[in-house]
Amino acid sequence: MTGEAFIPSFATIPLRSSLVIAGYWPLGDEADVRPLLAELSARGHVIALPVVLQKNAPLVFRRWCLGQELEQGPHRTVHPLASADVVQPDLLLVPLLAFDERGGRLGYGGGYYDRTLAALRGSGKKILAVGVAYAVQQWPGLPMDEHDQRLDWVITEQGALEMCS
Repeated sequence: MTGEAFIPSFATIPLRSSLVIAGYWPLGDEADVRPLLAELSARGHVIALPVVLQKNAPLVFRRWCLGQELEQGPHRTVHPLASADVVQPDLLLVPLLAFDERGGRLGYGGGYYDRTLAALRGSGKKILAVGVAYAVQQWPGLPMDEHDQRLDWVITEQGALEMCS
């Protein structure tokens, strides 16, 4: 089941038109959001992918159109070429290992998404953080530290879940 492509439903998530949506290129068993990114692009949204420019720093997002060349990055990631435009996302799709009903998430240990969400939210930017997972990755009451950023929604193969804070 893990590592498969699926297009989760965005039907219940309030999306404005022409958003900048930051996705990710899936690694290992992460949910494959590439079909979702294709659908969102076809709806007129700008798609971006994350770039790690510096360890212990927030992610940067570069605009990416389907079919454009990608290059290798750190941590086995791939991202748009350095010549791609840097954009600020309105909606951030976040890969994760586990999530809970309060929007807590367990990531991959680098802290990149927590730093990125904290920086975007701290700048006053209205950002919607949407975790992407399989339903079996939901756990009760994950531990949260003061630096951990909560998700607003989680989408799974079973639908969209609005998180309680």
